[in-house]
Amino acid sequence: MGTGRVFYDKRISQEVSGDALGDEFKGYVFKIMGGCDKQGFPMKQGVLTPGRVRLLLHRGTPCFRGYGRRNGERRRKSVHGCIVSPDLSVLNLVIVKKGENDLPGLTDMEKPRMRGPKRASKIRKLFNLSKEDDVRKYVNTYRRTFTNKAGGGGGVLELRPKGQLQLFCVYCCWLYLINIWRKRAKIAEKKRRIAKAKTEAAEYQKLLASSYLALVHFETYGSFEKLCGVTHAFATLFSPFSLSTQSTQPV
Repeated sequence: MGTGRVFYDKRISQEVSGDALGDEFKGYVFKIMGGCDKQGFPMKQGVLTPGRVRLLLHRGTPCFRGYGRRNGERRRKSVHGCIVSPDLSVLNLVIVKKGENDLPGLTDMEKPRMRGPKRASKIRKLFNLSKEDDVRKYVNTYRRTFTNKAGGGGGVLELRPKGQLQLFCVYCCWLYLINIWRKRAKIAEKKRRIAKAKTEAAEYQKLLASSYLALVHFETYGSFEKLCGVTHAFATLFSPFSLSTQSTQPV
C-alpha cells in the first residue's frame, strides 16, 4: 500500500517513475492509462475529480457502449474521475521506458505479433512494400509452432492464418484496381463531354454567323428583289425609299 502512494493525485496519461516502487522497477517509466474503483466503475479521461460522479453519456463515448439504444439517447452513468485516489482497486499502466532489470513474464520474452493487417495498403506500410510487390506473399507470415503431446508421437503442429486473409487481400487488391479503373473512366467521360460541348459550341457559332449574314442580306435588299424580280442596282434605284426621296426634293 505504501508503494502505491506515488500514484496518488496523478491523472490519466501522466508518466510516473518506477524507482519508488522497488529495486526491480529501477529505471522504468510507467504511464497511467486507466483503472477501476472497488465497485468496478472505470476511470474516465477529462473528469477532473478523484471520486465518482454520474454523467449523461451518449452511445459511443468511453465508459458507455450503449448497444441497442436509440439515436441521440443518453443515459446517466456512474464513472470515476481521471485522478488516482485510494479507492481504486485496479490501475492500468504501460511501460514507456525499460529499466535495467527485466520483469519476469513481461519484458524477459518477446511475443510475436500473431495477427497481421488484412488490408493491402496496411500490409504495404508494415513491410515497406511498393505497389508492384505481391502482398499475398506477406499474409501468412505470422505462424505458431506447437508440439503435439496428445498423440504421443511428439509431432510438430504449425498454425497459420487461413486462406480467408489471403482472399481478403486479393479482394482488397481488386477493389483498389476497380477504383482506379472507375476514376479513369470518369476522367475519360468528362474529357469526352468537354470535347463534345466545344464542338457543338463551334458549330452553333458557325450556324449563328451564317444565319446573321442571311438576315442582314434579307433586311437590306432581299424583300424588294423577291417582289420585283430585278437586280440589286434596279432594286436600289426603284425602291420606294429612293422614289420617296426623289419626290420630296424641291424643283
